[in-house]
Order: sequence, then structure tokens, then C-alpha cells
Amino acid sequence: MAINKKEAFTDTDQKLADLAKAMAHPARIAILRILAQRNTCICGEIVEVMPLAQATVSQHLKELLNANLIKGTIDGKKSCYCINWETFKNFNADFNTLFGDLQVSAANQACC
Repeated sequence: MAINKKEAFTDTDQKLADLAKAMAHPARIAILRILAQRNTCICGEIVEVMPLAQATVSQHLKELLNANLIKGTIDGKKSCYCINWETFKNFNADFNTLFGDLQVSAANQACC
């Protein structure tokens, strides 16, 4: 039986990994770009500008929603989405801290 070792890592490291995983597909990056460019809630237009089937786009939107990277409202068959800027602000700060920590550690080591 496999043991989940996730608890051995900090909450911040787990959160960064989860957010990175949610963004780890080019379609999701494209969806985020579309939402940022429009800077408003977007409904069916996402499917119209993506080279993917509606069901595939919906699955990618679900992953972004689950990671709290976007917000969405569903009213019957109509769904509207926008970027959750608060999550991105925190994500950016956490990644900048991580990269800063890595650079400090690397500066103190001799490596190949």
C-alpha cells in the first residue's frame, strides 16, 4: 500500500505544486491569456477561440476552477469565467520567494 508523503512538505510548497500542476497544460495557459486580455467574465467565447472541443475546454476550466485560478458562475447552460487575481497575487509572491531562496542557496555552492 502506497503512503502519501505529501504531509512531509510545507503548506506553501504543496500549494505551489498544486498551482503549478493546474497551469501545466498549454490549453490552460491559453485560457488564462484569453481571460486576462478580455478582463471581464467570458462565457461561450472561450470555446470559439480555442482549437479544442467544448468538452475539453470545460475540463480545463474545471481544473483552473479547482485550483482557484479562475472564478466562475453557472446559470443554467451559461457559464461565465474570470481570473481570480487574488490567487495570482499570492502565487506570484510565493514563487518569487521560492526563486529568491533558490538563488541565495545556489550562490553559496560550487556546482558543475
